[in-house]
Amino acid sequence: MNNRYVGALLISPFIIIIYLGGYYLAGFTMVLALLGMHEFLNAVKKSGSKPFSFICYAAAVVYYALLILNRNSNHIDAFLIMLTLVLLCIPVINTKYNFIDAAISLLCVLYVAVFFSFIPLINLKPYGNILVWLVFITSWSCDTTAYYFGRFFGKTKLCPRVSPKKTIEGSLGGILGSTLITFAFGYMVEINYNIMPIANYAVIGILCGIISQFGDLVASSIKRYVDIKDYSKLIPGHGGILDRFDSIMYSSVVIFYYLTIVVKI
Repeated sequence: MNNRYVGALLISPFIIIIYLGGYYLAGFTMVLALLGMHEFLNAVKKSGSKPFSFICYAAAVVYYALLILNRNSNHIDAFLIMLTLVLLCIPVINTKYNFIDAAISLLCVLYVAVFFSFIPLINLKPYGNILVWLVFITSWSCDTTAYYFGRFFGKTKLCPRVSPKKTIEGSLGGILGSTLITFAFGYMVEINYNIMPIANYAVIGILCGIISQFGDLVASSIKRYVDIKDYSKLIPGHGGILDRFDSIMYSSVVIFYYLTIVVKI
């Protein structure tokens, strides 16, 4: 069996966790975040950096504990400020570390643990058990349509120094696919529920069609800098957690703040 299909089977239980939502989703997302942080920390160490791994893991556990207790995002600002304060003290206590190591450690927690947390945070919103699917529908539809548009129509390189195989035609196809499929999902949802005006689904599809591709390219740029092909071999045919969820992490942030600020849910 093709390794990509084996990998897809290994990921499939996550669908059940999304359906269950609540504490199950928050706890499982924390596990994914910790695995993703492990991949990120191993990657950046190849560049000679010395991130504070133990503090990163501990901070992630504390962060998710606060999320589960508070059931909202109100703790994010204070948590990141206090974490920054602590991390910048480490090079003073132990001079074998420097502020770059502190900055990379902060980035690890923010980029992986916090970005991942927007999945359960969306789930905690009103109608969150429905809206959380937008994260995956936008990302997966964009990835799939971008792949096929790029395969059949791709001629112009999008960002060759970061990801040589991606094309502008594929990118535009991904945005189109994300928009149409997300709008279709919204149409079916709004037949039975009155969550938000249906045009919002098209806007979310467009935004995530763009930003999810940046999520993919950001992950690729980090890998290229540290000279690795995949973050790990955890998921056969897909690489590591960050290889598979890079676009999903970015989409979750956009969807959460769009629902919060624009739709006011």
